[in-house]
Amino acid sequence: MLILASASQSRKKLLENCQIEFIQVSSNFDETTIKEKNIFNLALELSFQKASSLSGNIQKMSSAEEFIHGPLEILGCDSIFEFKGEAYGKPSNKEEAFSRWKKMSGKFGFLHTGHTLIIGNFDSTSKVFKSTEIIKKTVSSRVYFSKLEDWEIKSYVDTNEPLYCAGGFALEGIGGKYIEKIEGCFSNVMGLSLPWLRKNLYK
Repeated sequence: MLILASASQSRKKLLENCQIEFIQVSSNFDETTIKEKNIFNLALELSFQKASSLSGNIQKMSSAEEFIHGPLEILGCDSIFEFKGEAYGKPSNKEEAFSRWKKMSGKFGFLHTGHTLIIGNFDSTSKVFKSTEIIKKTVSSRVYFSKLEDWEIKSYVDTNEPLYCAGGFALEGIGGKYIEKIEGCFSNVMGLSLPWLRKNLYK
């Protein structure tokens, strides 16, 4: 059974569209506790902490008994957008979102998604999850943005979509029409590299 340690709706939809059986449980990990400055490493560390946090609390889940009869994989992911060496998380308000898009218009940045897959079994006697393998990798995709007029940026920001997305845009949403092209993994820009998951989930 695959557990997605994330509340992300975009990651949920990616897995559903691929008909991968899973359950979704938020890790509730406090991301502010990690102080890593390297953006590439930060995405990976956050993904690991999310998966690890959930693995240590599985016994508290009401559905824990479902995991007794087979192997368990816990997937943690975290996406960070990098623009000119600066980490762009979710904009704090519309003003910040507008300012970022002014800078990104006609340029490119990198969407880094850290992936951690913790593989193991849930021990029905001790009620503890015992991991047998941990697979980690940060996958990066280069994202090119269209050259936009101020009114287009304002119109997009007014939808509020940028306020809920790493980097201030959603490829699978309204913001998709403002993405000129992508170099690298397409699904990675939506928060989860499906090719990476397929390769490591079905070894």
